Amino acid sequence: MTTAKVPPVRLARAVERFRYVLDRLHQRSAPPSAVMLEKILGAWIAQGITVAADLKVADALADGPLSIDDLARRVGANPDALARLMRALIGEGVFAQRRDGRYALNALGATLRTDGPMSVAGMARMVGHPSHREHWSQLLDAIRTGEATMPKLRGMPGFEYLVANPELGEIFNHAMTNLSEAAVVPLTAAYDFTPFGTVVDVGGGHGRFLSAILEATPSARGVLYDLPQVVEGAPELLRRHGVADRVEIAGGSFFDSVPAGGDAYVAKNVIHDWPDDQALTILRNVRAAADPGAVLLLAEFVIPDHHRAFIGNWTDMEMLMATAARERTEAEYRKLYEEAGFQLTRVVPTVAPISLIEGRAV
Repeated sequence: MTTAKVPPVRLARAVERFRYVLDRLHQRSAPPSAVMLEKILGAWIAQGITVAADLKVADALADGPLSIDDLARRVGANPDALARLMRALIGEGVFAQRRDGRYALNALGATLRTDGPMSVAGMARMVGHPSHREHWSQLLDAIRTGEATMPKLRGMPGFEYLVANPELGEIFNHAMTNLSEAAVVPLTAAYDFTPFGTVVDVGGGHGRFLSAILEATPSARGVLYDLPQVVEGAPELLRRHGVADRVEIAGGSFFDSVPAGGDAYVAKNVIHDWPDDQALTILRNVRAAADPGAVLLLAEFVIPDHHRAFIGNWTDMEMLMATAARERTEAEYRKLYEEAGFQLTRVVPTVAPISLIEGRAV
């Protein structure tokens, strides 16, 4: 069972608070200007990690330590420049160097393997991509106006830009796969899906979340619903996870309709992509398809009421620039649910930053 791999939620929150205290102690132990410089120069660290991911350094080291010449030859880099990058990354705890001078994977470096079980290589490549960096350079305008800047910069909505630029679109899809892989175990460990005979995954992409639910619930069946060109890529993933025979694949837009007949409707990282009016359209279409009493489960970052570091505060900026959308608080989700015809019943935390927002059709 996947639940054996997941610590209790209370322990995860306690660790977060402990890390927060340590971080504040660190800040108070150094001059404010030095602490602020660390944060500012974090952009350089992130870009160095992106380069390591683009070069597939971790893949090259997967079979064992390599000298700088061998490593540079495998990844197609200048040996001196690569050695300097590795020195900088090792100082941040990414990769290791043996006493004989050879470079090796460590726990952090291994997460940049493209085929690793919890890879974040796709996310690293997306965050450091020149186009994505350019989008973030528009944050000032987004804060001044409260409007999405990506459509103004690119002349088209964000998702259309990804379709029109296949190279960036592929990197984006790999990044979203990384996030899905990181989220599915905490989500399925935190919630009991066994009461549901049919689970409809709205905007489910290739079906990674749905496959995890069905793996945890052997008696259930699923409906995977997304744009036709998206679900074309689903069968291979569903077969790989052994659930293809229990999934009906349906193509369409959740702005038009949603398949009927679900005992539960799930949507992971969908509603945060849209401003309130479009989010309501999606949820109302779910309500039109759902029978009274059917369960709605949104897997999203829920903005907490504390002031500790929370990744959702930064994805909120990403949503603002891309589509004028937002991450939301529990109160904001409650309002959306009520306006769409659902009653929010509870927010289920997980060991990850993501939560499950449960509601019932009324």
